[in-house]
Amino acid sequence: MKLLADFFPILLFFIAYKIYDIYIATAVAIVAALGHVVYSYFKHKNVEKMQWITLGLILVFGGLTLAFRDPMFIMWKPTIVNLLFALAFLGSQYIGEKSFIERMMGANISLARKEWTKLNFSWVLFFTFLAVINLFVAYNFSEDTWVNFKLFGMMGLTFIFIIIQGVYLSRFIKNSEPETEEN
Repeated sequence: MKLLADFFPILLFFIAYKIYDIYIATAVAIVAALGHVVYSYFKHKNVEKMQWITLGLILVFGGLTLAFRDPMFIMWKPTIVNLLFALAFLGSQYIGEKSFIERMMGANISLARKEWTKLNFSWVLFFTFLAVINLFVAYNFSEDTWVNFKLFGMMGLTFIFIIIQGVYLSRFIKNSEPETEEN
């Protein structure tokens, strides 16, 4: 359910863009992100730090897009978000006892420190790749292509990356069922 709630502002942006234009879509994304934070607060009495950061970025970059009538500002937002994720994952490798990826998956997967480090760095590289490819598409293709890439391309690349990691990690998943002897 959380994934759907996080995806909702992006979907609304896409629909508004297809019906209207980038400026209406940006305004819709701002309202949707604000609504998402308000919903999270009232539903869970808590708003995650990343939701605040995302809201701040959409307010800044969306606001600049609307104020200057320049869509390049909103096109930079996914790059900034992905670079922040990359920096957070990188920083978590050196700050604290466990990296972000180990905190998220450590209860279900048993890995040596070296494997956790490789896995965490793979996410750093992936987020950096998404940041760079977003700018490549934004500067080298049409606005419509960028909007489609933002929804389908980035999501598709993320899905493929997660599947590849899932295949790699499947050998490390802890078996929670007790072994029984067959007679």
